[in-house]
Amino acid sequence: MAKREKEGSFKIKKKPIKKIKKEEAKEKPKEKQIEEQRGPVKEIVEKAKDAKKLKKENGWVKTGVPGFDDLLEKGIPKGVSVIVAGGPGSGKTIFGLQTLNYGAAHGEKCLYMTFEESEKRLRQHMHDFGWNPEKLEKEGKLIIKRYDPFDITRQVEALLEKAKGELLIDVKPVLFPENFKPDRIVLDSLSAIAAAFIGKEETYRIYIEQLFRLFEEVGCTTFLVTESTQIPVKITESGVEEFLADGVIIIYNIQRGNIRERAIEVLKLRGASHQKKIVAMEINSGKGIEVYPEQEVYGVEKA
Repeated sequence: MAKREKEGSFKIKKKPIKKIKKEEAKEKPKEKQIEEQRGPVKEIVEKAKDAKKLKKENGWVKTGVPGFDDLLEKGIPKGVSVIVAGGPGSGKTIFGLQTLNYGAAHGEKCLYMTFEESEKRLRQHMHDFGWNPEKLEKEGKLIIKRYDPFDITRQVEALLEKAKGELLIDVKPVLFPENFKPDRIVLDSLSAIAAAFIGKEETYRIYIEQLFRLFEEVGCTTFLVTESTQIPVKITESGVEEFLADGVIIIYNIQRGNIRERAIEVLKLRGASHQKKIVAMEINSGKGIEVYPEQEVYGVEKA
């Protein structure tokens, strides 16, 4: 009797187990499909979390521009992308050269990507302020490289064609010199690249997204120069760049009567505390840019 009860109890338990297994078998393909669909999303989320974590752990960098770093509590988070915007003649290129000169002099590998001025002209700019680019280049700490924005356009289009419409393309070979992993980059300028993509806005958007992705993967601190009006109504034409960037620095060249007054502002900088004010700035021969954090500039009307 005890044996029959055991057998009976075993049979009662066995039936629902089989039923559950059948249901699991039916649901498994669907669950697998959902899991596969969620996979890429999870990967993107995890990468984003890791990237944010790395930015926090990697520390801070200084621009080396006297007075400017005093506007930041600790500095610029290492590995972020920062837009440097301003009108013609405001000092954007000098800011870029000055921060690369500082980084290279302190042991960083620095890359100046120029889409407008020649390498010779940029080296001359550096000499004008008492910096020695040839010494830094010889030490392997600085590369100044000129790019043709229209070549970039053609190469990106070819990559997109080869990828058959895929949104993920490898733009690294298009941009970086072989065997050179930069710590600090200046790209001069986004405006020149955008001009080469006129009428190809979707291709430009894909390229810019991949460009920011590349800078993040490499872990370099990047300053992206862009042309704007003297008092910017908007930072860039497309608007996608300032959305992707971690920070925005604006350099002003304000006309007051028959004179111009230079000023600078940290408009935003994710992950870092900074002073929220427009302060005076000068470009001095033999020195470069000097910022006066205690001299606030008033009367700059912004949209």
